[in-house]
Amino acid sequence: MSRFPNPAFPLKANRVHEVCGPAATAFAGVCCAQGTGPLLWITESWRGKGLNPLGLTAFADPRRLLMVRAKDQTDTLASTEEALRAGAVDLVVIELSKPLSLTAGRRLQLAAEAGRTRGLCLIPEGMGSNATETRWQAMPLFDPEEGADSTLMRWSLTKNKSGTFGAWDVRWNHAARRLDVVSPAGQRPEPPGAAG
Repeated sequence: MSRFPNPAFPLKANRVHEVCGPAATAFAGVCCAQGTGPLLWITESWRGKGLNPLGLTAFADPRRLLMVRAKDQTDTLASTEEALRAGAVDLVVIELSKPLSLTAGRRLQLAAEAGRTRGLCLIPEGMGSNATETRWQAMPLFDPEEGADSTLMRWSLTKNKSGTFGAWDVRWNHAARRLDVVSPAGQRPEPPGAAG
């Protein structure tokens, strides 16, 4: 990964972080690329089939992924807390459908600290917990050069307990398996053949 202009990314270990927005799953995929150990993805069973592990191929080896389908949010949180505390995986990704209470958020933070593990909560917009270390919003951006296959996103850091906020346009480089920070849309050179 190229050097990110804010120390909030890569996500700090021993902490729980949040991401929301239409590109939250892609953000989680980039986070999966940060390590080489096992990954755990926890979701509630009502969500249907959920994530296809092959969808992570651009970011990480899908054989590293363990998936848990919990009965409800209570079981989801219990599984997450156990996984964070055990410290057996590089990253625990949890998909939430309801707001976390301060107590639940704090329990997850304490478990991440105890297990020296990183947690990432995929949350609906406006549902953040005060206990998390950082909160990100991930939005896809249209890239006329790449069209429908674009990995161009805008990542906005909206909460950071230990630093500054900001927004960056980023693109996942499939070939190099790294995240590149790119110029904002108005500052990019026009594609070849564009009318001037």
